Amino acid sequence: MSVTSVLNQPASPEERRRMIRRRVLTAVVIVLLIGIPAGYLVISAQQSRASGRDKEAESSVTGLRDSWPSKMKRRVFEVPIPAGSTEVAYFETSNWKTSRLYVEFTTSGTGLDDFLNDVGTSRAALDAADVTIGERDARTVGWTFPAGRDWSATTHRQKDPRPTRDITVDLTDPAAPRVYVVSTATP
Repeated sequence: MSVTSVLNQPASPEERRRMIRRRVLTAVVIVLLIGIPAGYLVISAQQSRASGRDKEAESSVTGLRDSWPSKMKRRVFEVPIPAGSTEVAYFETSNWKTSRLYVEFTTSGTGLDDFLNDVGTSRAALDAADVTIGERDARTVGWTFPAGRDWSATTHRQKDPRPTRDITVDLTDPAAPRVYVVSTATP
C-alpha cells in the first residue's frame, strides 16, 4: 500500500469522533478564555456608569437632601446621628481645600445627650442664646436661626485632619430638640 492510498482512505469513525471532540474542546476553551472576561468587562462598565450617574446626581443637588448620610460620611465627618432621629437631612460640599457636611435632625432629649457625648462634648458646653453656624454656611443650605427660639451652640475643634464641628441646637421643645451640624474637614 502506498502512502497516497493511505491518505485517500476515509477517516475511521473513531478518528472523526476524536476530531469533533477536539474542536468542541477548543471552542469551550475559547469561550472560557475570551467570552467570560469580555462579559465581565461589560458588566463592570455598566456598574461603573451607573455609579457615576448616581454620584453626578448627588453632586448636582443643591440644598439639603432628605435622607441619612451614608455611614461612611458620618464616620469621616464624625457626625454620629442618634438612632431614632427623625427629619434627617444632609448636604455635602467639597473642594481642594475643605470638605463640609451639613446635617440636621430632630431627636429626643436623651438622643441629644448621646449625640453630644459621642461627639466628645456635653450639654454643659452649649452656650445659651448662641448660634455657632456662620451666615455663609447657613445660606449654603437655606438655614435660618430666627430670634425667639431657644438656641444653644458650641464649636468642637479637633486637630487636623479630624473635623471641626459647629453644633447649634434648637431647644424650644426640650423633648424634641432640633440639631444643626456643620462638620468641616481639611485634608
